[in-house]
Amino acid sequence: MADGTLKVGTITTSSGSGTITLGQSGETVTIPSGATVAGAMANTPAFEATLSSDQTVANNTFVKAAIGTEVFDTDGCYDTSTYRFTPTVGGKYFIYASIACETDSSQFQVSNVAIYKNGSIYAKRIVDPRANPGLLFSIDISSTLDMNGSSDYVEIYLKIYKTGGTNIKASSGDRASNFGAYRIIGA
Repeated sequence: MADGTLKVGTITTSSGSGTITLGQSGETVTIPSGATVAGAMANTPAFEATLSSDQTVANNTFVKAAIGTEVFDTDGCYDTSTYRFTPTVGGKYFIYASIACETDSSQFQVSNVAIYKNGSIYAKRIVDPRANPGLLFSIDISSTLDMNGSSDYVEIYLKIYKTGGTNIKASSGDRASNFGAYRIIGA
């Protein structure tokens, strides 16, 4: 076949099953900018959400981060009322969050942010500024999780300890607190 453009609606094998090869060893197959990749090669389901307003939290107690404003949600898998991501496709997922933990005085002691999978801590990050207390600390967390695509879910929890135990919150300003995930293709 001469060089040129092949225009078809569907490419299948002559038998209806098997392997279709595009290109050969040493060649590059290019997907044009602006094209959408769907199906097995898409990093979906995926979402990101932010905290819409400051969330007051109880002292020294893990509470679910009320991250309820979607930035995007490709497959409708993030529930803004339960703050839970339940992907509908099985696979490995990159989960990430950032929580801005804030107090009104330098009595800030310790803060934790955790990824919960199916109601239990899967991964946790801790900031312990007791030697040099401050007012605001941002904690980033990320992890890769296997999700079954039906019943597995993830949530973000936080815990802040402050001497005096009042005026503790997760801050929402400038998207300081967020939560997101996407499926990792090829893993």
